[in-house]
Amino acid sequence: MLLRDGSDGLEVFMLQRTMSAAFARGQYVFPGGKVDDADHGEAFEPICDGLDDADASARMGMDHGGLAWLVAAIRECFEEAGVLLARPVGGNDIVRFDGVEVEARFNAARHEIHDGTRSLVDLCADEGLLLLTDRIHLVDHWVTPVGERRRFDTRFFVALAPEAQEPLHDDGETIASLWVRPTDALQMWSDGELQMFPPTLASLEFLKPHATASDALVAAAAVGVPPVVLPRLVFDGDRLIGICRPGDPGYDDTPLPEFVLGGRR
Repeated sequence: MLLRDGSDGLEVFMLQRTMSAAFARGQYVFPGGKVDDADHGEAFEPICDGLDDADASARMGMDHGGLAWLVAAIRECFEEAGVLLARPVGGNDIVRFDGVEVEARFNAARHEIHDGTRSLVDLCADEGLLLLTDRIHLVDHWVTPVGERRRFDTRFFVALAPEAQEPLHDDGETIASLWVRPTDALQMWSDGELQMFPPTLASLEFLKPHATASDALVAAAAVGVPPVVLPRLVFDGDRLIGICRPGDPGYDDTPLPEFVLGGRR
């Protein structure tokens, strides 16, 4: 979740997934994606600002591999939204995309990294950058319910959006984008204007009480290692009617399905 202070308070950047996507078509989401094998590379530790894998893993409640999640978050934000959470070596401010030539250069790099013709490590070496892994905070951890055909182990992070970079959708995997106050996004979902999954709604609820991006980041830093949220599917006979989360009434009594939605095991 990329955050900024708008004229009416805290705003978060959201993308709409393409209608042709195999998963989550048309849904409004935050920039993100999967952790690739390359994100685990040892070459990342020297260019990750303030954290090595041991530190990152401890923050995330993992034995190892935590740094790769933060690298993936930075890479996916760059690929999907054109936002690079990095700073120049020797400077404290986030890299600025000032000027047409600089914007064009980083936009080209964004697409090269997405199609695999260039690596994020190479970009950092060429531009003299460090990835701002120490400024990203884990706030939630969801696992898709048993019974869904496609299941995901997903962590949600927050970070301050750079002032001198303009997020945008890629017109490939995503077809629209907006900055929106969490309260407004939740109302738009309630009114049927935006489609969102329960973890996205929960993330917006986390942001909702905070007046500024700074307030939200302080709250995020205090979360620590969040418990895993493993919802259960709720059925009325054979009809799926919703989900319940740990702590909801009846969660412990809700049976796990004996089938996968859309087909038997």
